[in-house]
Amino acid sequence: MASFTKNIKDEITKIETNKLESIAEVNGFLMLSGIFFDNKLNIYVENNSVARRIFSLLKRIYNINIRITIRTQKRFKTKTIYILEISDKLDFILKDIEDMKKNILDYSDEERASFLKGCFLANGSINDPSKSKYHLEIFAKDEETGKLINNLFHSFDLSSKIIKRQKEYMIYVKAAEEISDFIKMLGAIESLFYYEDIRIYRDHKNMVNRLNNCEQANVEKSYASCQEQLENIKYLEEHDLMDLLDEKVRLVIDYRIKYPETTLQELADIISMETDYNLTKSGINHHFRKIKDLVNKDKNKEV
Repeated sequence: MASFTKNIKDEITKIETNKLESIAEVNGFLMLSGIFFDNKLNIYVENNSVARRIFSLLKRIYNINIRITIRTQKRFKTKTIYILEISDKLDFILKDIEDMKKNILDYSDEERASFLKGCFLANGSINDPSKSKYHLEIFAKDEETGKLINNLFHSFDLSSKIIKRQKEYMIYVKAAEEISDFIKMLGAIESLFYYEDIRIYRDHKNMVNRLNNCEQANVEKSYASCQEQLENIKYLEEHDLMDLLDEKVRLVIDYRIKYPETTLQELADIISMETDYNLTKSGINHHFRKIKDLVNKDKNKEV
């Protein structure tokens, strides 16, 4: 089963782009994935659709010969690696990469987005929202490149951060809504719909859990309050203090004993329906405070 990242990359490699966007995309890709060595440019790609995409863009932009080698690695698990080897026009390609690194922040939104798309295709991933926490990351070879990518994210109001991981620098985003904006910026609409469906489901589930937790907390708080009120009533009875209370307070006491687990609002409603007194929740609470004060006063007197 294909990963969520692979699905995104497969989808965006099928999107048509104009020449300027294509140049930005391929330069973003080469900045992270190109290896210049011994008068050659080697590009190592594991995703076949990404390999075809980069091959096509390089041919279209630079009109060069590209040698393709396919290798199969069986270390831990079998995977195919596509190696694109270029010997032509290396000076032009390297100059384009360096120029774009220096000036990409001044380019149009479309070109900056295409450059980030190339970076993501080269060395980026997004966690499947149904299986783990929301997380987008792109790895850069050096700090300067990492800071450039981080600044590009910020240029789109994406609150990315950068940290060093071993010999590389990871630029990451954890805000679910911002990751959604990035997927939209890539143009991966089907992946965006999948991501949003999962995000809505998870947000709804979290909201229900929070409401249930609040409701449970309220029940426990109400139960503890009822027990305290009953203990105070018992103390008044055992110490012959009931006569110190007026008629309305004694009425509230009678109903609390009769309905020991009702909330203050429920107790107020019952008393209002069954008697001539029209009591509110705050009125009931006021009476129980008077009872508590009387109990505390008597306890302090005993001390």
